[in-house]
Amino acid sequence: MKRALVCGAGGFIGSHIVKRLNKEGFWVRGVDLKFPEFSDTAADDFVIGDLRDQALCASVIDRRFDEVYQLAADMGGAGYIFTGDHDADVMHNSATINLNVADACRRRNVKRIFYSSSACMYPAYNQEDPQNPNCAESSAYPAAPDSEYGWEKLFSERLYLAFNRNHGMECRVARYHNIFGPEGTWTGGKEKAPAAICRKVAEAPSGGSIEIWGDGAQTRSFLYIDECVEGTLRLTRSGHAGPFNIGSEEMVTINQLAQMAMEIAGKKLRIEHVPGPLGVRGRNSDNRLISDTLGWAPSQALRAGLEKTYAWIESQVQRNTRKSAA
Repeated sequence: MKRALVCGAGGFIGSHIVKRLNKEGFWVRGVDLKFPEFSDTAADDFVIGDLRDQALCASVIDRRFDEVYQLAADMGGAGYIFTGDHDADVMHNSATINLNVADACRRRNVKRIFYSSSACMYPAYNQEDPQNPNCAESSAYPAAPDSEYGWEKLFSERLYLAFNRNHGMECRVARYHNIFGPEGTWTGGKEKAPAAICRKVAEAPSGGSIEIWGDGAQTRSFLYIDECVEGTLRLTRSGHAGPFNIGSEEMVTINQLAQMAMEIAGKKLRIEHVPGPLGVRGRNSDNRLISDTLGWAPSQALRAGLEKTYAWIESQVQRNTRKSAA
């Protein structure tokens, strides 16, 4: 039986990867500060612990795993990343985790590690035009991420690729572009745009309004969780280190995303544009390299994933409403 370790297994993407590996017959150990919030873990062994602690990290990487998925990080949506209030924690916490995981794997002769980087590491100067952002993998340098979160991701990419060169490891690096879907954070300040908008639409009465930060003309692409997991496993098991984009090429404005959510909900709502943290003006996944190299790229339409996500978030909103009324 093959063995896998998922770091960050209590989080959104990590918990979905655990489920997939479990279905494939892996023995899976998960580690995180918390269990998954919205469903029981599918891991065979789950360790509650802090990967910033070298001793804890060494204790969970206590054998030679066939695959390690390193998704543990201090992260969140624009309301967390772009305010500047959490920069020191974001950089210190995530970098410490990656340094510990890489070294512990080297000491156990674990070769194959997947590292989840982010499109936030791309230069801000290539993402000023909302209709023509440049996020090709080769555009990463000269480096100029728009946040400390992006700078840490770029450092950790280089860390894992350096371990490949110097220690004979086989680390794989992907740059995720806005992953969304059921069982993701949908409230509390760390949620991403699709979840935040779905929540606002679900909570708003028909004829009411929702707030969107900025003018809503900023562009992004959003990738449904199932395709993220598929791309992650394909890259991990390939002979290519990356970095590769894992994201959708279906770019929309935030206003268009909101209109799509309203159509799914069957509600007509006003959009009120308010000040708020925004990030870059435009961002979209460039899938030419992953398609040419791995013969695969995401293809699901945004609306299909948003319909499933909205239904799940609406059920969470209704559950919370019933609890408040009880």
